[in-house]
Amino acid sequence: MRKIAIAGPSITEKEIDYVTDAITNGWYEHANDYINRFEDAFKAYLGRKYAISLPSCTSGLHLSLLALGVGPGDEVIVPDATWIASAAPITYVGATPIFADIEPNTWCISAKTIKPLINSKTKAIIAVNLYGHMPSYDDLIHLGIPIIEDAAESIGSKYNNKLSGTFGVTSCFSFHGSKTLTTGEGGMLVTDDDEIYKKCMILRDHGRLPGDIMFRNIQVGYKYKMSALQAALGLAQLERIEELVDHKRKIYSLYKDNLANISSISLNPYEDNTFNSYWMVTITLDKALKITKEQFIEHLQLHEIPSRPFFYPLSSLEAYKHLSNSYKLQNLNSYEISSYSVNLPSSYRLTTSDVEYICGVIKELIGN
Repeated sequence: MRKIAIAGPSITEKEIDYVTDAITNGWYEHANDYINRFEDAFKAYLGRKYAISLPSCTSGLHLSLLALGVGPGDEVIVPDATWIASAAPITYVGATPIFADIEPNTWCISAKTIKPLINSKTKAIIAVNLYGHMPSYDDLIHLGIPIIEDAAESIGSKYNNKLSGTFGVTSCFSFHGSKTLTTGEGGMLVTDDDEIYKKCMILRDHGRLPGDIMFRNIQVGYKYKMSALQAALGLAQLERIEELVDHKRKIYSLYKDNLANISSISLNPYEDNTFNSYWMVTITLDKALKITKEQFIEHLQLHEIPSRPFFYPLSSLEAYKHLSNSYKLQNLNSYEISSYSVNLPSSYRLTTSDVEYICGVIKELIGN
């Protein structure tokens, strides 16, 4: 019996054909063909000047901070409610993460939540497009601080009709196996800045100048490159991006229709100026139900329905226990939304009957 999956890709003959071609012919003088094609197609899709294929979005955030010159003694503002990959690169470069609260209407940081945290040590803001939604970038840009856009979860989303990935001095995507567009593992950094691009290209290849064939490293760098096989898969996926995003939005609509008129729950936030690609459908329980996300997840598991918790606030994690203990009092939205929110199954193989079954279990639990 096929199990319901929490996340997973849509793979067609196109992907299989491209990867087969890459593994058959993508060597020797053709070793970089698919990498170049994927990067060219990606920057054209977004209208950005440069695109750099990488092993992960995390590596993109890391390179972004390094290229901006962020280091020890500096501070970088990042949402409290996000996956640790958004903040870990701040530690990699020796800087300090400063956790900002999210807004209940976007689940993202805002100029309002960031302003009290800005000081002379603030060198960058990492803005996360959480679960496909996007912050008010117009307001963030007006703060005058370099923005690194964490677009890991938001390919195809739009803010004011502009695509996710077009708002940061750098913007970084994830192509993890769970994402809307996948290369298995992988990522992409895009930018319009010539100097940042040059720095990132050197740093991602062990400190070698692009095109260097003499292996003379000008600095110590990193091994942050993508394989041709991954690029071939990514290119095929990108050529289907509208279809992939449309499918994700249909999954969301199925949940919305099946859970309509239930006042004790809500799904992902909606804003008129945002087109959400809905990487993950997320349910938030009214706290009056007195059901925590852990209890909700356990109940779904009893019915063989996988789910994931809304990200725990970073400031609540053991990994960041050495930082300020006042965040729980400051970031009230992050702590409350996280406590009662759960990601529902959102994989591409999800069927209408799967969604109906999941929603039936939810209704039974909350008494509707």
